[in-house]
Amino acid sequence: MHDLFSRTTVAALSLFALASIAGCSTAPQPKFQQELFDTGVSPYARNFNASSTDTCEAARRALLSQGYMTTMTRTDTIDGTKNFQPNGDSHVVVEFHVVCTPGDEASDTSIAYVNAVQNGFTLKKSDTSASVGLSVLGSLSLPIRSNSDAMVKISSETIPSGKFYDRFFALVDHYLHTVVRTSPVVPDTVVTREIPPDPAVSVAGQAAAPLPASDGLAPVLAPLTP
Repeated sequence: MHDLFSRTTVAALSLFALASIAGCSTAPQPKFQQELFDTGVSPYARNFNASSTDTCEAARRALLSQGYMTTMTRTDTIDGTKNFQPNGDSHVVVEFHVVCTPGDEASDTSIAYVNAVQNGFTLKKSDTSASVGLSVLGSLSLPIRSNSDAMVKISSETIPSGKFYDRFFALVDHYLHTVVRTSPVVPDTVVTREIPPDPAVSVAGQAAAPLPASDGLAPVLAPLTP
């Protein structure tokens, strides 16, 4: 009986060890190791039938219309931020980054690359205490407490939702159709030809030409021939 119990216990422990090893081997990989880097359709990019300058301007208007604060230092890059306050102790900041590049060189197209990062903050409260000794009263100490609150960053992650970016690209396309686009001015062909001088104008000009000044006297006009 004792040997049967021992064998059963050993078998149970062996199965538990194997299950533990199997569980450890199937642990999920970190997210950065799950990147595929494939050539399929990317949720972070979209083609537009517009120049890169017009696409970035439409992206800027799209972010501004949704309450984002944007900075435009270059015509091919847009950065925007928006603050959210889910509750009194947490704070969320969404940072948008848009890059516009030319598409096919043979046509007026562009590609917009976008990613949004969600940063989470929480309120951290810390209590500090100190004591002050009063020599008049002997060893009596009075505790002094103070509270200091600070927002601490607790998370930062790129938003992976495809629908989130689909709504943004749809709004960019809307502004591309409603905002006047820039277009280069095509210069017209200019034809020049030399006009022969008019003889009458040449004679009148010679007759009215002033004589050179001499001895500091004012120049006089030559007399006209009758």
